[in-house]
Amino acid sequence: MEPFVRTTGVAAAIIRNNIDTDQISPGLYAANTPKEKHAAALFGNMRYLQGGKPNPDFILNKTPWTEAEILVTGENFGCGSSREAAAKALRAFGFRAVIAPSFGGILFNNCFRNGILPVVLPKDVVQRLAQDAEHAAGGARITVDLEALTVTDTDGNSYNFTSPVQQRSMLLQGLDEIDFTLSMRGEIEAFRNADKALRPWIYTPGLNVG
Repeated sequence: MEPFVRTTGVAAAIIRNNIDTDQISPGLYAANTPKEKHAAALFGNMRYLQGGKPNPDFILNKTPWTEAEILVTGENFGCGSSREAAAKALRAFGFRAVIAPSFGGILFNNCFRNGILPVVLPKDVVQRLAQDAEHAAGGARITVDLEALTVTDTDGNSYNFTSPVQQRSMLLQGLDEIDFTLSMRGEIEAFRNADKALRPWIYTPGLNVG
C-alpha cells in the first residue's frame, strides 16, 4: 500500500451531507470495474451528463480542481453500502485525503486500506476550508500532515485532528493488514513457542485429543 505522511495539494469542495457510496461510485460503474476505470467512475452521476459528456458545472470537471488531491465535504460522507469501489475511485482520481465533519464507518476504514487519509474536523472548520477551496485564486492548497496530525490552510492556520493509532501507523508505513501482521512476526513466534511449551499436544500433527 502507498504510504501517506503528508501532502500539500489543491482542495476541492463538495459540501453536501450524506453523500453515500452509491453517489461516490455509482452501481452502474462499480460492478466489475477494472482498476484503470475507477477514476472515471468517481461521482459518475454528477460528473457526466446523459450520453457520458462531462458536466461543465461539476467541480471536478473544472480547472484547477481536475487535479485536486484533497476533498472537503459534508457530514456522514460515505454512508450507505460497504462497497470498497468508493474508496478505490477516490484514490484513482488522485485524492490523498478527505476532510469532513463525519464519515460512514465502513468508508472511513476503507480509505485507510486504499492509501487515503480520512480527516474529521469540526463543521465550522470544514466550512472555512470549503470557502477557501471555492474562492482562492488558482485553487486553495491545503497541507494535511498525518505525522503531525494537523491540517494547515492557505493562510497558515493549523487545525489538529486525531487518527486511530493502528490505522495511522499502517498508513504512515504503507502497510496493509497482512504486512502489518507480518511485521509482528517476532512477537507471533514468541507467543507460539511459549504456548507450545504449555500445550504441546496442540502442535502435534494428527493427535486426537477428543
